[in-house]
Amino acid sequence: MTAALPEWFYPGPPGGWTADMLDHLPADAPRHVELIDGSLIFRSPQTGFHMLVVRWFSRSLRPPRELMAVDQMTVTLGMRQRPEPDVLLVKRAAFSMQRASFKPEDVHLVVEVVSAESEERDRFTKPIKYANAGIRHFWRVEEDGQPVVYTFELEPAIKAYVPTGIHRKRLQTNIGFDVDIDIDLDLDKAEE
Repeated sequence: MTAALPEWFYPGPPGGWTADMLDHLPADAPRHVELIDGSLIFRSPQTGFHMLVVRWFSRSLRPPRELMAVDQMTVTLGMRQRPEPDVLLVKRAAFSMQRASFKPEDVHLVVEVVSAESEERDRFTKPIKYANAGIRHFWRVEEDGQPVVYTFELEPAIKAYVPTGIHRKRLQTNIGFDVDIDIDLDLDKAEE
């Protein structure tokens, strides 16, 4: 059985969707909507793995005082680009209770947890867009029984990410400050 699309969705606005339109979607719109290349992307329900990893990173990142971890907020990369990363490290000064999206220059790190429905976007599309926007650090988390974290840093001369590591069980790296996170996903620890 196929559900009908809501009236506001189809055929969409003349000229396509823009980043500022996400703030004005109707009340019946899905809660988590991304804009990629002018197309609305509705996020599928998340798995337990996805939820635990997002929670784990949001709680485990210990940035310096000028940064803070947030999750499931968008980054406005351009008029037709407003992805919603799973976890972000942003400048504390850029955060406000009314803010729904961040500018790329306010973002220090983007973390994407790969789901079956988002593989292509998380592995290929979004990293290119984040790099082009100048976001310095990108991590991609995959599931292989346990989390596997692929870390990348922006090479500014070519605006592309270069790999800095593949991490299992423990994530130790430096992104302007030292990071040391136990990523051995133990359900007992995840509940703490």
